Amino acid sequence: MNIKDSITRSQSDTCRGVMRKYHRFRWARFYGGIATADCVGCYLRCLFCWSWDILTHAARCGTFYRPEQLAEDLLKIVRRHHGHQIRISGNEPTLHRGHLIEVLTHIPVQYRFILETNGILLGLDRTYCRELAEFPNLHARVSLKGCDPEEFGRLTGMDADGLYLQIKALENLLAEGVSCHPSLMSFAGPQAFSSLIETLSAIDPSLAEIEVEELIPYPPVLERLRKAGLG
Repeated sequence: MNIKDSITRSQSDTCRGVMRKYHRFRWARFYGGIATADCVGCYLRCLFCWSWDILTHAARCGTFYRPEQLAEDLLKIVRRHHGHQIRISGNEPTLHRGHLIEVLTHIPVQYRFILETNGILLGLDRTYCRELAEFPNLHARVSLKGCDPEEFGRLTGMDADGLYLQIKALENLLAEGVSCHPSLMSFAGPQAFSSLIETLSAIDPSLAEIEVEELIPYPPVLERLRKAGLG
């Protein structure tokens, strides 16, 4: 499937003016504790996605929030738990650029904002990364889907070359001075993993430190992977 077409469809279901859809707010144990808003809408169809039901029913899931509403709810959660970290998770946080940037303007700098993203839109447009660089409390975690283009296509259902856009996102973020690191979900062997590290290291040695993501073994996830010959 063409990524750009999928982006357009996903935006039409989940973005309205400056508003974006969300379906849940929570305190999560990850990163040592973090206030979390789960958004609705993503243009990839990752077989291992734990939020598949929301992803595939985005048109009828969730509630639209204005940026200041979202920030207010997240700040209530982080203050209630005496925490210092905030994130948007669930689907793809970068899908609505204007909304995300405005959300960030409402997050005080003493709170670290972790941007969990597949990076595609950041790879397509470096100026997006330039806007994110205005927020010194932001750190981007770019989740790579596979070690090579073939695995990317198999895992996401999208054009295989999308992996290059993910890698380009890391390059763009570093070029604009945005704190970032790569993470990886892959079922490939050590040779493919080594090749990916080599590619990333050629951009910047810091990218050789890859966070290996944990597969959440929900039954529907395992069934999708089994049908794809990965279970």
